[in-house]
Amino acid sequence: MKGIGIVRKVDHLGRIVLPKELRDTMGIHPHDGVEIFVNNDTIVLQKYNPSCIFCDSSEQLFYFKGKIVCHDCLEETRKHVS
Repeated sequence: MKGIGIVRKVDHLGRIVLPKELRDTMGIHPHDGVEIFVNNDTIVLQKYNPSCIFCDSSEQLFYFKGKIVCHDCLEETRKHVS
């Protein structure tokens, strides 16, 4: 990981502000999701990019029983159920 020399304080509600330059560089827009990962004592933020649990496609996604599935994989599963 590389430091970028920017420090932000956590407010009384536990929030931090990501600098505009960083959001622009990472393609993070208002209302985008951000995933939070923890590795030992390190917190990692990553732009959330939902994808199909079967093929990793990010197009034509649907939620099925709490999981994300693309249209093609959904059709494929229908073939196996019939």
